[in-house]
Amino acid sequence: MLHDNTLARLSDFEETHAEFTAIRRHLHQHPELSHEEAETARFVAEKLEGWGFDVTRGVGGHGVVGRLTVGTGKKSIGIRADMDALPITEETGLAHASTVPGVMHACGHDGHTTMLLAAADYLARTRRFSGTLTVIFQPAEEASGKSGAQRMIADGLFQRFPCDAVFGLHNHPGLEEGRVMVRPGPIMAASDTARITITGKGGHASRPHLAVDPVYVACMLVVALQSVVSRSIDPTETAVVTVGAIHAGEAANVIPETATMALSIRSFNAGVRDRLQARITALATSVAEGHGASVEIDYGRGTPVVVNSEAETAFLKSVVEDLLGPDKVSLCPMIPGSEDFAYMLEERPGSFLRLGNGVASAFLHNPRYDFNDAAIPVGAAIWARLAERFLTE
Repeated sequence: MLHDNTLARLSDFEETHAEFTAIRRHLHQHPELSHEEAETARFVAEKLEGWGFDVTRGVGGHGVVGRLTVGTGKKSIGIRADMDALPITEETGLAHASTVPGVMHACGHDGHTTMLLAAADYLARTRRFSGTLTVIFQPAEEASGKSGAQRMIADGLFQRFPCDAVFGLHNHPGLEEGRVMVRPGPIMAASDTARITITGKGGHASRPHLAVDPVYVACMLVVALQSVVSRSIDPTETAVVTVGAIHAGEAANVIPETATMALSIRSFNAGVRDRLQARITALATSVAEGHGASVEIDYGRGTPVVVNSEAETAFLKSVVEDLLGPDKVSLCPMIPGSEDFAYMLEERPGSFLRLGNGVASAFLHNPRYDFNDAAIPVGAAIWARLAERFLTE
């Protein structure tokens, strides 16, 4: 292993902190939605090319992959950052607020991109490793349906740019800046959805006995669904079933023909995921039929569980502890949010960590959220030191 005095340190990123803060704020001012990250991708690719990376554009859409080989080492490490923004109107009032109406970086992907750029710049200048560094700038993490990770993988990401392991991170509001959370095994949830359409028999509100009221059936189903987690899932497991929307009817004096419901379903292991789908389907069918209605269930399997491999997580933890000190690293609780980095971890071993964005930070996906620029040197130093230690002869 390289000696500690040759590995990246936080102090190595003090000189470039102002430069990369300006880059982060530029990206924040010019957000782009999922699958529309053309200018962000161009900006990233040009930076990497200027630092000497072999750059491939257009991987799985607007994905950018940079490769830098140094020495004779045979190993390759992949480090991923996401680039897309959200359809949210910013309310921060900051000088660097979004200039795009209705679009903002409300999840910190501008910060994630900047930290990996800062690490790439440092590693290109110092070149204290032996092997291949692969930096992956991914579009469309926020996309429903075919996400950026899926599209990059389908476009041959790991065949065209082989990686022995892949790593990623997400900022974490509520956690002090300079602190990191890691967790081996499942860390973030699978995210599934269900759209349930209940068809009854419409009629006059004054004569409910002549109709089959889908609104009533939907309400009974909402209550029944509360038993799925509490009575069908092992209490030692974690799961969430949320009815996020119900739509039916327009007028007070009309019993509508149909009612639709939208569900969000979260889980942390494959068996629980299957059990949730089976119970939700069975309850929707039985409740509807028991009241004389019919039901159509569109159940969609979304992002899988983010599962960190044991060895790579232990290695990452040791890197962060060496860099920041053991007191700055803690065990991450399982997070019911989802992250499409899960698809990359299905293809390669690796780990995903959470990086503090400050105790006072607004929540993710909030119009008052902003990435904490104090975290830029921390994330950049983690990635640089990780690459240096991973890529040793």
